[in-house]
Amino acid sequence: MKLIFNGPENGPLFVFSHGAGAPLTSDFMEKVSVGLAEQGIRVARFNFNYMQQRVETGSRRPPERAPHLLKQFLEVVQGLDQPMVIGGKSMGGRMATLLAAESTAEQLKQVKGIACLGYPFHPQGKPEKLRTEHLATIKQPIAIIQGSRDKLGDQHEVIGYSLPETFQWYWLEDGDHDFKPRVKSGFTHQQHIESSITYLAAYIKRCLVE
Repeated sequence: MKLIFNGPENGPLFVFSHGAGAPLTSDFMEKVSVGLAEQGIRVARFNFNYMQQRVETGSRRPPERAPHLLKQFLEVVQGLDQPMVIGGKSMGGRMATLLAAESTAEQLKQVKGIACLGYPFHPQGKPEKLRTEHLATIKQPIAIIQGSRDKLGDQHEVIGYSLPETFQWYWLEDGDHDFKPRVKSGFTHQQHIESSITYLAAYIKRCLVE
């Protein structure tokens, strides 16, 4: 599987997976990867197989089922074989948590933390279909960066989920699933992206350096 790298070769490693609908080259993935690289993080991005086929053929293939995505994610992690934090945007972050929940300690011995950017706690419009059951079983530290009005899990909803107290949260005021706030909030999308990058870089360094 082809990997795209940003950042210094000897920097703390973050394996960054994309969301369901946009590839590793999306504007969001690009901005976050470049921003992390500027803060000394080594970022490795990859396309899941279905997304690579989309890129190459222009087809609108839906995501593969989770077992296939997890197998691909594990291949990337084991191929790098060095201490790392894993995570991703939306679906990519969810796959990182599922990988941590379903893999053995030996398989993920190099994974020191997980970071989710816009975790999809439930499908849009279906708050009863929660994707949280596995989260409490994960041994690695978890950080979640989330817009406070994310339609896949806003702040009011998520506070009521009784998730582990060890989770580290970074809430973006009035941000949506892509962290974009409304004009009336007084914040800008760029501000939220930049503050997310700063928080994420510090978290990765804590997991891998301290």
